[in-house]
Amino acid sequence: MKLTSVQIDRVVRKIIDELKAQKLIEFKAPEDKVTRRAAELIKGDFERETQLDREVNKMLDDLERSNPGGFERYKMFPMLKKRLAKEKGIIL
Repeated sequence: MKLTSVQIDRVVRKIIDELKAQKLIEFKAPEDKVTRRAAELIKGDFERETQLDREVNKMLDDLERSNPGGFERYKMFPMLKKRLAKEKGIIL
């Protein structure tokens, strides 16, 4: 699922608010700095997944060129993406 920057910021804010309400978190840095950093990390993960999608599509393009005909791209995409994500340490 792709989220906008605003949605990511809201999710981070809600998580931090809930952790504070349950007294499960204490900040050693200003809260707004922690919130920004958490949002940056999540956005970075989404960017890594976007890069992975591009790489998988490029691989599929190459496979399609070398194997014209009975190639089912929609079946291969999730398999290749899962394999590459595991190799690169990306959690989907």
